[in-house]
Amino acid sequence: MGEARLSDAASRNIGRETEAHEALEWAQCGAMDLTGFPSGPPLVAPAALATACRRAMHRLEKDVGAKAPLVQDPPALLGERAAIAGLSRQGNRSPGGHCRILGAADGWLAVNLARPEDAELLPAWLERPCDGDPWSVMAQRLRESGRDAWVERARLLGLAVAPLSPPPAVAPAEFRAIAHGRPAPPRPHFDPLVVDFSSLWAGPLCTQLLADAGARVVKVESRSRPDGARTGSPTFFDLLNGKKPSVAVDFADPEDRRALDRLLARADIVVESARPRALAQFGIDAKNWLEQRSGRTWLGLTGYGRPEPEGHWVAFGDDAAAAAGLCLATSPAAPVFCGDAIADPLAGIHAAAATAASWKSGGGQLLDVSLRDVVAHLLARTPCSTGAVRVERLLPALDERAGSNRGATANGRGSPPAAAGVPSRLPGPENPGAEPAPWPPTTPSTFENVDPKR
Repeated sequence: MGEARLSDAASRNIGRETEAHEALEWAQCGAMDLTGFPSGPPLVAPAALATACRRAMHRLEKDVGAKAPLVQDPPALLGERAAIAGLSRQGNRSPGGHCRILGAADGWLAVNLARPEDAELLPAWLERPCDGDPWSVMAQRLRESGRDAWVERARLLGLAVAPLSPPPAVAPAEFRAIAHGRPAPPRPHFDPLVVDFSSLWAGPLCTQLLADAGARVVKVESRSRPDGARTGSPTFFDLLNGKKPSVAVDFADPEDRRALDRLLARADIVVESARPRALAQFGIDAKNWLEQRSGRTWLGLTGYGRPEPEGHWVAFGDDAAAAAGLCLATSPAAPVFCGDAIADPLAGIHAAAATAASWKSGGGQLLDVSLRDVVAHLLARTPCSTGAVRVERLLPALDERAGSNRGATANGRGSPPAAAGVPSRLPGPENPGAEPAPWPPTTPSTFENVDPKR
């Protein structure tokens, strides 16, 4: 019998239905409400980002042998922070407000002033005083020179500034796996001890998902530089870190360093999200750690990847997505931010799936996951036509979502309320009564209490 073939018309219909489903998931997860100009309609993402979250979570669940879904609604992770903080779309200003799209003489830049100290670097970057509103000063000054020159100077100073790139023609790898040390035989169960040096969003989300899957995760923070997420919403911080015992380390204290070395000696997985030199300056080296015992996995989550010079570049979720091509792909004529720091949750979910697969299959790997490349990979591999689905067809789904006013579930991984139009019932930085997460960590406060017995 001859091979059955779909007609061209049938293939096109299936393609349209697939894109409609992907756009519907985007609308339902809350991220579409965060995309576009405030005076205009919400925009459909140019790639199947929400669907990619679901698929990555399915891979993670399959690899760890989960008996039930680890996350009830994986795409909702994309809008989780915005729902808690009550954020909304702002066009060329990120929903969180720290990143903006500004014009240079020959192109667009994403400038992210995510840290308090970033403003202090602006006079050196702009080569002039930055009195008054820094955004107004930047908007005027940046038009006087070319985009690439501004980016180069910013990266030398440690500022998170990225060029708005077009979507890639060829998909970069979702992650790089580099063999180091010796692999172990495949493991029948998923119960690794994870030392989590990461901070902010992508890394803590990754390790929280690993904890949900059965890993024992210990969060390690520097006493002098704790996780920056502690200064934000305590509810969001707890969603990402609530299942992890946490310890504060003085890296200059010999006793703390010996205790940390004992913990690392027993660890199966290490997760870091700083630039590679951050831990190396304290004598903690990924390759050496991997070679000390077979079957280990080290995950490095960075903005642009570990190899130099990209390994020294600073990036956060919004500017990394812009560098991947997402802003221009979403709205080519007038670029806008797509979602809330969306490279963070996308990278965190995909990193969790990659890390679980590596350790379960025997480890012996250094995994290199970059925020930019995860987004660029999805743009090239799962493109959607933003004009294929009329936004009006998606509005009933948004209305239904808003009417349900769903809150976070007991395990912190349900579907939060819609990011815009529905007041969050959860405490956040804009809500009275929100208290900062305690520092130093108090439960427990010593290595002796958290060092799991094998």
